[in-house]
Amino acid sequence: MQEGRIISAMSDNEHERFREEVREFVIEHVVPKAADLETNEEFPWDIIREMGKKRWLGIPVSQEYGGAGLDNFSYIIAVEEFSRVSGSMGITLAAQTSLVIWPLYSHGDEIQKQKYIPSLANGEHMGCFGLTENNAGSDAGGTETMVALEDGYYVINGSKRFITNGTYADTIILTASHDRSMGTHGISAFVIEKGTAGFTAVGKEDKLGLRASDTAELLFEDCKIPRENLIGEEKKGFRVFMDTLDGGRISIGALALGEAQGALDAAIQYAQDHELKKSQMVQNEIADMIIEVSAARHMIYHAARLKDQKLRVTLEGAMAKCFASEAAMRVSSKAMNLMGMEGLTKRFPVEQIFRDAKLNEIGEGTSEIQRIVIARQVLGR
Repeated sequence: MQEGRIISAMSDNEHERFREEVREFVIEHVVPKAADLETNEEFPWDIIREMGKKRWLGIPVSQEYGGAGLDNFSYIIAVEEFSRVSGSMGITLAAQTSLVIWPLYSHGDEIQKQKYIPSLANGEHMGCFGLTENNAGSDAGGTETMVALEDGYYVINGSKRFITNGTYADTIILTASHDRSMGTHGISAFVIEKGTAGFTAVGKEDKLGLRASDTAELLFEDCKIPRENLIGEEKKGFRVFMDTLDGGRISIGALALGEAQGALDAAIQYAQDHELKKSQMVQNEIADMIIEVSAARHMIYHAARLKDQKLRVTLEGAMAKCFASEAAMRVSSKAMNLMGMEGLTKRFPVEQIFRDAKLNEIGEGTSEIQRIVIARQVLGR
């Protein structure tokens, strides 16, 4: 795996040791399989099991709940390193940790934490996060999935689309509205288990990229769950999900960062192998790519450090996600241009990175939504 010319902004020895451990794991377990997994659209179960042994699906979760007991910065490093080689592995890790484990860890009660988190952190169970719907994507407050309290049970009806890990999820986190007229103030968050009557995961999306990452639709038809499956307070679920997305955007930024670094690695290697490094035009292109990747890295790392300090990261997470996701598209495009027609072939990873990177500008809030979030944080509503 080409190292490239980007030097990590970190100086902390523990973080650097962890990065090296993750990188060695990726070289051993992911590099030999990544291309075949994408071609065959194969979910990476073997790799997930090995990650689970290290509790890497719950890196920022305390050992009390079966996690690795490390910080959020370490988790971001892991997403970055996996994504340098496989965007599918990066997003699988990100969804499991940021979107499933984290809302349980930060908003769930003690029973929920003990019941669900250990098996998610060790890879025994997979999880998914049900927010997006046909008519409620960027506008998460437009949730149309409904919930009603009947005879002491919550009954859910509706559907969720484009759900990462949806086909294989044992644990499902989702939102549903008690009263659509209440907007965001009528939404609750729930945890549902695979096998619950009335719940079905269907379809497997035929996607542009990230083809080894599972994406499915979730259906709820009179799905009855006990009241203890409510996460947090009733009708306060929108806050749970917005808090989850604040951190999740940093992890999507890390996914984009890893992909951008992978494209830069490939471009540098190609320029060196083909004696292009003396060309001023090539030098300028490489320099622009280095600047983009370095800037994205600083923004992602800054946001991750703030999160570890338990500070609000709505602004910083949105900025980092927006910049890194767009930078990944620019860098991968420049890498393909530098390689010419060869960049379009599967002999080099940049065509896959280019396809994979588009998701980052859409998932967990489009770039347009990030700009709205950023402006409102500064200007107010």
